[in-house]
Amino acid sequence: MKANQQRIEEHIELLSRFTATPGEGVTRLTYSPEDLQARNYIKEKMASYGLNVSEDGFGNIFGKLDGALANAPSVIVGSHFDSVPNGGAYDGTAGVVVGLEVAALFQEHKLKPTYPLEIIAMVEEEGSRFGGGLMGSRGMMGLLTEEDFNKLADKDGILATDAMTDIQLDPSKDKLRHPVTIKAFLELHIEQGPILEEKGIQVGVVEAIVGLSQLEVTVQGQAGHAGTTPMDRRADALVSAAQIIADLPLIALNEGDGTVITTGRLHVFPNGANVIPDKVVFTVDIRSGKEAHVQNAIRQVEALVRARDSGGISTSTEQLLYIAPKALDEKVRSSLKQASDALTIPYCSINSGAGHDAMVFSDFTACGMIFIPSKNGLSHCPEEWSDAGHLANGTDILFEVAKQLTEAQSL
Repeated sequence: MKANQQRIEEHIELLSRFTATPGEGVTRLTYSPEDLQARNYIKEKMASYGLNVSEDGFGNIFGKLDGALANAPSVIVGSHFDSVPNGGAYDGTAGVVVGLEVAALFQEHKLKPTYPLEIIAMVEEEGSRFGGGLMGSRGMMGLLTEEDFNKLADKDGILATDAMTDIQLDPSKDKLRHPVTIKAFLELHIEQGPILEEKGIQVGVVEAIVGLSQLEVTVQGQAGHAGTTPMDRRADALVSAAQIIADLPLIALNEGDGTVITTGRLHVFPNGANVIPDKVVFTVDIRSGKEAHVQNAIRQVEALVRARDSGGISTSTEQLLYIAPKALDEKVRSSLKQASDALTIPYCSINSGAGHDAMVFSDFTACGMIFIPSKNGLSHCPEEWSDAGHLANGTDILFEVAKQLTEAQSL
């Protein structure tokens, strides 16, 4: 019962075509025309593998193979299908494709699960359009309220609910998923780092996922003419923002233990070449394997920002997302390792420095996650690439564990 490598490659290649930046990586933002193209493809494949297809009020896609037990909790396999701007073809998408392949193997080998099998493709894990990240999983599990979701807007002021209706999604559908309906969650992801490739190991069984916080900082100053406003009369929001950002790496270095801080998004207003900026909004992404380091870094960033409040400059900081470090389920980790051994696929234990939907689900159900190597450790860029043979091996492992957890029987 081996995964079909050619089919996996085909899914990856076809889904990579649904991008707003052809030839410059994959840009597939949530509720965009490219989202619609990808979701139609995913739904079509789910149906062809005998799954009952549905979408929730966030636009998460589910393909369900009913189990023999009535009203039993599901074993869910999958990942997200949105991307960062000019990203790669594998981040998230590989996990969705592996979920599809698991479903195909159930169909081809005529397996009937006792507990339902569900394949999931989630929205807005990256937070590239509406901010915060992990929106699909957080929303499902009740960590994003209906009120807050209805307020979400992108950088152009387009509400998430309006963007949904633009691609014929229904935001009035049920959004919440009760934890009792989920028996386990399995996710395959590319590593997005160099460790597996450098070790020559095909699979990493994830022990724990890093904690993270995402802050949004606003620096308010005063616009003015670039040529006629003396330097000592300026309240330049961009200069103040730059001084804050320049000091952020030192906070991470002082915390140590792998703590990292990143400013990945910055908006300058009014963004004119001959106008003194009057407002700057930027993100601060803080990550560490230890919660104390995340908390300390947050406090230091907030203090650093407040220290700029003078000379016509005012600041504010909003926390968009906070998730503590998460250890994944010990029994599921053991099952993944046993399946790797049985299939003679080399593996090692590994921690994740990136956030994933599994870290949300881990508070509500048993979660397991595996990584496969990323070429040169690259991700979130057009050069992102992983070997389809490694994806097939990862699929074989998840398939074996999914069979165990669903207690599947041959018809």
